[in-house]
Amino acid sequence: MEHSGGITASLAGRYASALYDLAREREFTAAVEGDLANLAQAVRESGDLAALIRNPQVSREAAGKAIEAVAGVLGLSELTRNFLGVLAHNRRLGSLPDVARAFAAIAAAARGEVTARVTTAHPLDDGQRRELAAKLKAREGREVQIEASVDPEILGGLVVTIGSRRIDGSLRTRLNSLAQAMKG
Repeated sequence: MEHSGGITASLAGRYASALYDLAREREFTAAVEGDLANLAQAVRESGDLAALIRNPQVSREAAGKAIEAVAGVLGLSELTRNFLGVLAHNRRLGSLPDVARAFAAIAAAARGEVTARVTTAHPLDDGQRRELAAKLKAREGREVQIEASVDPEILGGLVVTIGSRRIDGSLRTRLNSLAQAMKG
């Protein structure tokens, strides 16, 4: 399958692309995507796990055993476990969060979806999410999955990033633009 050149240009993208091709052959993409999402969440939530995968002093064997134990606790599929073994052997476990993001992007593109990273000053409720997703779908011409985050520093409005495009409708940016215009 042809994957986006931007994604596969990176090391993590090449690993994700290879894993996606294997998962697709075995009709296992959804399971692997879920496995990688669970792993990425575990890395975000566990400082010890994040330190382990990034520590160059941990041997390949020790890293492999540790990540296999984590995979067992999370109940990951055999394909994902084997892939993690390859990452550990190649000393690439530190790239795991990037691989998970790249895999999700490849899988979403294959489903005809796009992910929008949306930053707001306050959390979006379900109705706001649905309305925003519908507007972005009309703009993009395909299904849009929203990854929402909150940043009170934008003061109000929202910032939407889809791929390399950014739509900045934040109050902070508008105030900064007004201040620049008033300066001359």
